[in-house]
Amino acid sequence: MSIRPFRDIKRKKTKVISVGEVKVGGDNPISVQSMTNTLTTDVKATINQINDIAEEGADIVRVSCPDKESTLALKDIVKHVSIPIVADIHFHYKRAVEAAESGAKCLRINPGNIGDKLKIHEVLSAAKNNDCSVRIGVNAGSLEKDILEKYKEPCPEALVESAQRNIKILEDQDFFNFKISVKSSDVFLSIAAYRQLSKVTNYPLHLGITEAGSFVSGSIKSSIGLGALLMDGIGDTIRISLSDDPPKEIKIGNEILKSLNLRNRGVKIISCPSCARQAFPVINTVKILEEKLSHIKTPITLSIIGCVVNGPGEAAMTDIGITGGGKGSNMLYLSGIQSEKVLTDNIISEVVSQVEKKAAELEKKL
Repeated sequence: MSIRPFRDIKRKKTKVISVGEVKVGGDNPISVQSMTNTLTTDVKATINQINDIAEEGADIVRVSCPDKESTLALKDIVKHVSIPIVADIHFHYKRAVEAAESGAKCLRINPGNIGDKLKIHEVLSAAKNNDCSVRIGVNAGSLEKDILEKYKEPCPEALVESAQRNIKILEDQDFFNFKISVKSSDVFLSIAAYRQLSKVTNYPLHLGITEAGSFVSGSIKSSIGLGALLMDGIGDTIRISLSDDPPKEIKIGNEILKSLNLRNRGVKIISCPSCARQAFPVINTVKILEEKLSHIKTPITLSIIGCVVNGPGEAAMTDIGITGGGKGSNMLYLSGIQSEKVLTDNIISEVVSQVEKKAAELEKKL
């Protein structure tokens, strides 16, 4: 059972590209990605972090490749991870060639920063020969000097002009397997730039608010910025940029998509903020359930409401629900129907059992 959205979001139909086995654009699910913060040359630490990111629900991961040792380390890293790697390249074209040959499935570059056409041709040839896509990464903090002089400051028009310039560089080389981002740390600038870019190109867009900040402030900024764009139907893959552990970026990214009914993965918990009417400790219960149900990947809706004011109504729209009752006795709902009373001390174990049972049933149907 799922809650019917008040308004379905109609996504803009973009071109489809491949990042390894992940399809980006078109009708494909909006993918979620993060970036490692380990030294890429520390192969073991990087593999462990990528696997943690993947376990949280990532589709793609980006890895920094500032030197030859890092790009060559990708050869070992790709053998031990389950999601495609994007190599983060900024200036030296040889790093991009090495990354493509070492197993990266996407190169994050600014073609204009690579150098002359011969170097760009070599990078794109390596990408083609190794089934590697490209992300054009335009950033308000690193615009081309002439564009910055033209517009005097970073603005939507400046970011879009930079993107279009880089798009032409790739198209002139008959390379079309790429996506684009126009990021800024300013929410308004980012939204305006992506909206303008979406009007002039059909290539898939990578959304992000760059350098968004700490977990709380960065999550809020990203939710506002990406949420506004996603509701407009703009965006094919997203990255939440937080000054925190990379797996947390994936958690927030998936929650944004779940809140907009754009992608369902795992348990979606609907819970009240708790008040004096609560019949059991709602806040602590939800915290424990989030942890104990984090292994569930099947889309399931769960309502945890502390009293009977809103509880029955919410439970009627979720797969599983708990509504607080009097004297330590609470009501369990299954598929919106009252099932049985559950003692407060047994809420956690009963809900976990019911969710796991529901997940198993749904998986059999797939």
